[in-house]
Amino acid sequence: MTQASKTNWPIWGVGLALLAWLVCTAWWRPLAVPDEGRYAGVAWEMIRSGDWLTPTLNGLPFFHKPPLFYWLTALSLKAFGLTLWAARLASVLGAWLGAMGLYLLVRRWAGPRLAGWSALVLVTQPFYFGGAQYANLDMLVAGCISATVALGAHAVLAREAGQAHRLALWGTYGLAALGLLAKGLIGLVLPGAVLVLWLLLTGRWRAILAMLSLPGLLVFGLVAAPWFVAMQRLYPDFFHYFFVYQHFQRFTQTGFNNMHAWWYYLPMMVGLTLPWVPAWLLAKWWPQRKASALHAGEATEPVSLRASLRYLAWIWMAVILVFFSIPASKLPGYILPALPPLAYLVADALAGRWPALASLVPKLFGGVAAVLCVALIGVAVQYDKQSSRSVLPVLQPLLKQGVPLVYVNEFVYDLPFYLAQPGPIPVISNWDDPDLPHHDNDRKELFDAGEFNPKLAPHVLIPKAQWPLWLCTHPRLAVMAPHDVVKSYPELAWQPPVMKLKLWSLWVLDRDDLLVKGLRCH
Repeated sequence: MTQASKTNWPIWGVGLALLAWLVCTAWWRPLAVPDEGRYAGVAWEMIRSGDWLTPTLNGLPFFHKPPLFYWLTALSLKAFGLTLWAARLASVLGAWLGAMGLYLLVRRWAGPRLAGWSALVLVTQPFYFGGAQYANLDMLVAGCISATVALGAHAVLAREAGQAHRLALWGTYGLAALGLLAKGLIGLVLPGAVLVLWLLLTGRWRAILAMLSLPGLLVFGLVAAPWFVAMQRLYPDFFHYFFVYQHFQRFTQTGFNNMHAWWYYLPMMVGLTLPWVPAWLLAKWWPQRKASALHAGEATEPVSLRASLRYLAWIWMAVILVFFSIPASKLPGYILPALPPLAYLVADALAGRWPALASLVPKLFGGVAAVLCVALIGVAVQYDKQSSRSVLPVLQPLLKQGVPLVYVNEFVYDLPFYLAQPGPIPVISNWDDPDLPHHDNDRKELFDAGEFNPKLAPHVLIPKAQWPLWLCTHPRLAVMAPHDVVKSYPELAWQPPVMKLKLWSLWVLDRDDLLVKGLRCH
């Protein structure tokens, strides 16, 4: 038995180890706001309402993103309860899918040891590890994109080698359809661009036609089309809002939040992947060796195959970075699909530059990286105090007594999840502001959602003019609002808040007290 065969893990063992690592601290920190509270809350509303077809935010149709994340999260919450790790399981699965896609591709065409090291580098990047435990759509679509590229590349290489490839090809189309359901057109466009450019730049242009498949297109349509068709039939403006506004206008226009320079992602790729990128740069400068212990004791693939994987990785990473650097609006999670090819390039460089230390170098850096990953989550637990969870001991007894809860000016995204809220929470704000449709903020999300259900919207989005009526018709009223809301709603200044959080305060307003202090009810 060779040394390599002694150390090679079975595929199921690698998959289980990766999953255990990616989920290990998912229970630790409260939901971040607004993102995690928003997306976990939409999934909870599917369970609460029993409607698994239409995503809703505070009871109103929410079409910013397609439903795959909500479906997976709702299934997780239904199976495991309203727990933090269950709310993040869809992101964990997305990260696992991307890691396993990379691992299986490299294992088949470059050997199991380089595959293991590539997976190790990937899942111990603090950026990737943190993204796996962040309940939003970015990691899920990143996993779908990465797995689509990996399976598509495998189909190309298997076809060239005269091996069975059609199932892999059809699976590529199916994964692209899941990517479309995860976050929209990027789940199709980006892996398609990566694979086509790879084929063109490596002289395989004839393979482009060979990779077009009618059965594959049928698989894609059967997976992706039904939900979009159903939404368009139920909501005639859906296609325009989802594809034109949420895709093309957000990509091409500058009136959205999170505006950054074109180079925004470059320092992020270095800083959030420590210590791997510095190790990679050091390895690139190190004198080249003729042989590597990476392949000692195991069959080697032709150098051209490994070179082809390197070309794929470079093109893959470049397409993601360039695509998301074009629009002015940028968020860190957008470039998560660029991390798997980066992991392969790092592992390949480390293995080629230090053959005498081929086992020690990845283990050494991997240990440091793993500590950084856990430390990142610990820092988030220690310093992210924006959660509303601490209000529960005060608020829950009030709700059990029948005291209604209302939000003023802002929606507290994570609170419905923690409360297992049985229905929409009224939000009082200046909803008739003519400038509101032109803003890109959290209130705009609710405003847009209300446009798709004009019958329910007046019962959920309460005009500011009705604020005195709410005070007069409720003997007691629980109010969650930002601290500075007293400037616009002076009645809140008449009673001190019963609890003050970092972002919001909780008031319990007594109508009789307000009447004594000057509230006028007619």
